[in-house]
Amino acid sequence: MGEKRERKSAVATGRGDDGTTGLLFGGQRVFKDDPRTEAYGAVDEAVAALGLARAELGLKAQSGTLPRVLDGLPELVLRFQRELFVVAAQLATAPGAADRQTAGVSRVSAEMVAGLDELLSRTEAAIELPREFVVPGETRLSAALELARTIVRRAERRAVAIGRSDPHPDDQLVPYLNRLADLLWVFARAAEQGESRASTPSAIRDKD
Repeated sequence: MGEKRERKSAVATGRGDDGTTGLLFGGQRVFKDDPRTEAYGAVDEAVAALGLARAELGLKAQSGTLPRVLDGLPELVLRFQRELFVVAAQLATAPGAADRQTAGVSRVSAEMVAGLDELLSRTEAAIELPREFVVPGETRLSAALELARTIVRRAERRAVAIGRSDPHPDDQLVPYLNRLADLLWVFARAAEQGESRASTPSAIRDKD
């Protein structure tokens, strides 16, 4: 009794036991409640929530019940998950180390935002958009997409807060998160309509 056991884990290093974590670029350690950590932590949550949506899409594809309007969505959701890793990498970069980032790999590119714009226009044209605010939960898939959307919005808010104190020229990160949240909302409506379900309106009507 009383003997200290040697740590043997490929995952747990113990370096974060003091409440700090290392940033991807810059070589510094910050507290785990640092604004940057909060921001890329929210992005990590969004990736996980999209995993729920992708799993649901996989079940539908396997059973042959994936609506035609959602053809290609499983691959798109995986693409969004991977692109969010780019977002997280940019957020996990220490101030002053932005020159070490690579567009499309560790920094959000204008092409990534343009890709979401194209998808948004194409998907909006294929569905009927509700004019009321929508209560999530009409289908499992749409609820998973809405969950991911709200987490992306939180990541966006955290990123905006960081940008006010550490602005970066030609920054595409906030536009990307803003556009992705919009797109996930539209995909949630497509998921409902693909299963012949109408969105549940709230008591508040959207602006005319």
